[in-house]
Amino acid sequence: MSFKPLLLLLSLTLTLAHAAEDVEAMTARLKQTYPATRIERVDPSEIPALYEVLMGQNVAYTDASGRYFVFGHLFDMQTQRDLTAERLEKQQRVAFSELPFADAIKTVRGNGERVLAVFSDPDCPYCQRLESELEKLDNLTLYTFAYPLESLHPEAKDKAVSVWCAPDRARAWAELMTSGKAPAKRTCDHPVDRNIALAQRLGIQGTPTLLSADGRLLPGAASSERIEQWLAESQR
Repeated sequence: MSFKPLLLLLSLTLTLAHAAEDVEAMTARLKQTYPATRIERVDPSEIPALYEVLMGQNVAYTDASGRYFVFGHLFDMQTQRDLTAERLEKQQRVAFSELPFADAIKTVRGNGERVLAVFSDPDCPYCQRLESELEKLDNLTLYTFAYPLESLHPEAKDKAVSVWCAPDRARAWAELMTSGKAPAKRTCDHPVDRNIALAQRLGIQGTPTLLSADGRLLPGAASSERIEQWLAESQR
C-alpha cells in the first residue's frame, strides 16, 4: 500500500490547521489593536499575504501587521467578479426560514410556490407603488411585515394595527395600499412593535424592502420585471 495519498492528506490537514491558527491569531490581534471597531470576521484574501476583514457593512484588506489597511473593492479580472461585493451581499443575507411568519400578513397567488417577504409602511408611497407591482406576480406566497416608520408617517402605526385586527387582513392591506381605503380603526393584540424591532435587528432601515427565500434583500419599489429577474437569480 502506497503512503503517498496518506502523506498528501496529512500535509493538507496541517496546512489548513496552520491557516486557521493564523486567522485566529490575526483576529485576536486586530480586536486588541482596534477595540472600538466591530471586527466580525477575518479571512485570508485571494491576494497572498493579505487578510480580508469584515467590519459591520465594510470590508477592508490588511497585511499581517494589521497596521496598514486598504479600503475598496477587490476584483477578479479573469472572471469579471467583484469579490468584495459578493462578500458583502452574502454577509447581509437573512436567515429567511427563521423569520416569524406568524407576525406577517400572508397573501397567496396561484400555487404560491415562490415565496417572498416584504417590510412595508402603510403610508409609504413607494410601498404603495411596489404593492401594485407585486400584484402582477403569479404563483407567489407573500409575507408582509408591517413596518411603520413613525418618524415619517405618524398615522402609519395605527393603520398597521387596524389592518392586523381586521377580519380579513390580506384584503384590508390590499385595499389600503392600492386604493387608499383605510380600514375601520381597531385594536387587538398585534405584532407591529415586534416587526419594528425585527426590521431594526436585520438592519432594514427603509421601506419597502423585499426578502427572497435565499435571504437576499432588494430595497425600493422595484418593477415586476425587476422582481422576476431578481427571483430567477436565486436559481442560478
